[in-house]
Amino acid sequence: MAFSTQAVFRDDAYLRETEATVVGVNDRGGIILDRTIFYATSGGQPGDTGLLTRGDGSNISVAATITGETKDEIIHVPGLEQAVPEIGERLKLSIDWPRRHLLMRMHAACHLLTVVCPYPITGASVSEEDSRVDFDIPDAGFTKEDVTSQMMELVRANHPIYNRWISDDELAANPTLVKSKNVRPPSGTGKIRLVCIGDNASIDSQPCGGTHVAGTAEIGEIHIGKIEKKGRENRRFRIRFGAMPSN
Repeated sequence: MAFSTQAVFRDDAYLRETEATVVGVNDRGGIILDRTIFYATSGGQPGDTGLLTRGDGSNISVAATITGETKDEIIHVPGLEQAVPEIGERLKLSIDWPRRHLLMRMHAACHLLTVVCPYPITGASVSEEDSRVDFDIPDAGFTKEDVTSQMMELVRANHPIYNRWISDDELAANPTLVKSKNVRPPSGTGKIRLVCIGDNASIDSQPCGGTHVAGTAEIGEIHIGKIEKKGRENRRFRIRFGAMPSN
């Protein structure tokens, strides 16, 4: 039996704590709630970690968050030797906010990179310190310095970042919204979540289910640490926090 979890983080990525009810526990001890602020691993962004606090004040640490039989079923994977809550039990949810905020900043930075390098995406991975985006580019023709400079222009302009929902039909009528070469956004639910950057999506708009900061300035100082050749027509750009090293 698959459950459906209300993904609160899709509408409010800044909510650090909330309450929820246990609706299921799978055979591996994975905890399923009626609603959650824990992002589940998807689209290159790792799932959240944090704590579930029971009524008696004891904590269950969440080591990972993943999806189950469907994308709507979100499973909170407890750490080793953690207690298992009862069905119907009310819990307080607390995400590891410093880690989540780093991932939100990084994920937004990855979107800016796809603006500066408008080529088909062949892969991506978001992490707290070093993220990557792979592009289908026969001959890069880019330098770390130029890409960093253009990304930082977008950061300093403090463009708003926000969500918008469109229908499956609207996405089908606007195929260029999808930047990934091989992965299509899930359809069939009747609506697709777009992440937009800039007033009236003037900078960017693309399907994405991840979490992002609310404005580009919140990303902070970033730079391209490396551009790697990963095949005849594949280039990997690595994004890192901080100013570009002078050497």
